[in-house]
Formats: sequence, C-alpha cells, structure tokens
Amino acid sequence: MRTLQLTLHEAIEITKALSNEHRMEILNQLTGGPKNVNDLSELLAIPFSTAAAHIKKLEETDLIKTEIVPGRGNQKVSSKRYDRIIIDLEEKEPIMEDEITFELNIGEYVHCQVEPTCGLLSEKGIIHILDDPRSFFEPERKNAQLIWFRSGHIEYHFPNRIPYGTEVEELSFSVELCSEAPYHNLDWPSDITCLINDHEIGDWTSPGDFGGERGFLTPSWWETHNTQYGLLKYWNINKEGSFIDGMKISSVTIDQLQLQDHPYISLKLGIKKEANNLGGINIFGTKFGNYEQGLIMKVKYAHV
Repeated sequence: MRTLQLTLHEAIEITKALSNEHRMEILNQLTGGPKNVNDLSELLAIPFSTAAAHIKKLEETDLIKTEIVPGRGNQKVSSKRYDRIIIDLEEKEPIMEDEITFELNIGEYVHCQVEPTCGLLSEKGIIHILDDPRSFFEPERKNAQLIWFRSGHIEYHFPNRIPYGTEVEELSFSVELCSEAPYHNLDWPSDITCLINDHEIGDWTSPGDFGGERGFLTPSWWETHNTQYGLLKYWNINKEGSFIDGMKISSVTIDQLQLQDHPYISLKLGIKKEANNLGGINIFGTKFGNYEQGLIMKVKYAHV
C-alpha cells in the first residue's frame, strides 16, 4: 500500500484538492487502474474541460501522475500515486530538508558494454556506424540524443554533491525508455535492469518499442517506422525500499547504497543476457521522443 504522510502544514494544499466531490470520485475511479480524460469525463458525467481541470489540480498536488502512452495516437493517461494519506495532527520539531537536482545528457556515460543491434543518433544524424559497438566510444557520443542496444549495459556517473554531515532520505532517477525491436514493435517486452552504486534496484518490463507515429520531439529525418518515443520512468529509493512509478520492486534501501562513501553516484541501465524478456533498450535525450529531458537525478537529504 502506497502511503503519503503529511504534517499539518504540508496537508493544507492536499486537503484543498480533496475538498471537491468530483476530484474525490476521480481518485476512486483510478483505484481500478489508469484512465484518460475521456474515460473520467464519461464515468463522472461531467464535461471534458471540467474533468481536465480537476485532473490538473490533482496533478499539481502530486496525488495523481499523468504520462503519455501509445494508443490511437498519443494519449494522456492518469493514475493514482497513493492508496492512503496520513496527517500528523501533532506538531513535531521540523527537520530541515533540502534537495539536489542534476541532469546528464544521455551521451555523457563513462562506460558501456553493448551488443548489436545497437547505435547512437545525434540531433542531426547517425553517430559513426550502426550496429558497431565501437561507435559507442566515438568522441561525438556526447551529443547522442537516442541510444539503443540489444543487450549489455551503459553506466553514468553523477557528481556527488551531498553535503557532509547530512542524512540522505531519498534518491530518484527519471529517464524516457522503451524496448528495442527491429524498426518498432508495440508488443516487444524487455526487462530493463537498474543498478545504483552496483546494487541491483530491480527490473522494469517495457511493453514495447514505440513507433509508427512521430514522437513530439523526434526530428523529421528519422523515419516513423523506426523507434520514435518511450515512456518516462521514475526510480525511487528511500528508507522503505526501491520503487518504480510508486510500485515497490525490491527491498534495497537508501542506506544500503552508502552514497556518502563514494565520490560519485553510479547509475547503470541495461539488459541482462539471462533476462526473461531479452528485448533491448532505447534511451531518449532532450531532442528525441516525447519528453524534453535527459537523465535526471534528485537527492533529498536532511540536516540532522
């Protein structure tokens, strides 16, 4: 069960968002699974514009999340983030908390071991040669906006800017990903593994390799029968375990990562050769796909 725990002060905006019967009913409907605005408009018997406004309010307070998924054209689908909200009525001494955010271009990896099919694209064209792992070590790789490989891994090092004498509460990463099929295939599952500081956080099974219609950011020269976009995925590690999009995937906790003991924070993404679904990986940068971002890391820490 996913729980949101709040202080009295933190609960002010949340309770405002919940003080509407339509928004409460939207959360109730999302208990049964993700839905788009049309679905919710019909279920609640309210205009599309009204449903969209309620969804926006729930997004602003992080009670729901919305992502673009393939269907009859790209459509926005909303899902519930939490199953339970707890408000502490007793005021406690506040703990000063801060956050570090850092973004890397997807071409700024420090090491990789990949097998074909594989390749890299910049915003303007192919980097070196397709299906040749040597291309991954070309200097131009730093300009990569789309990276793909069938199996293997790629490793990034984020600078460790966590202040000394603080306690890390939470670490998260986000990146746009999908499977890697010949051209594209919406039904092409792939088990994508995430490791942080060489601790295996868990797998996410990508449902397919998305193409057939252009990604919002994908350049026009990259033909639509090729991979076009992915799904924006969030890995989160805290004191309770490791999660992807709010769903627990392993018992690895933030303390086990020993972030303070390393000069950098290592993130590896890859496909294990023994994976049940050996479907490869596509990684999208700021100029390809549907989301204008590379690899984003966030670290929340407390002054103790």
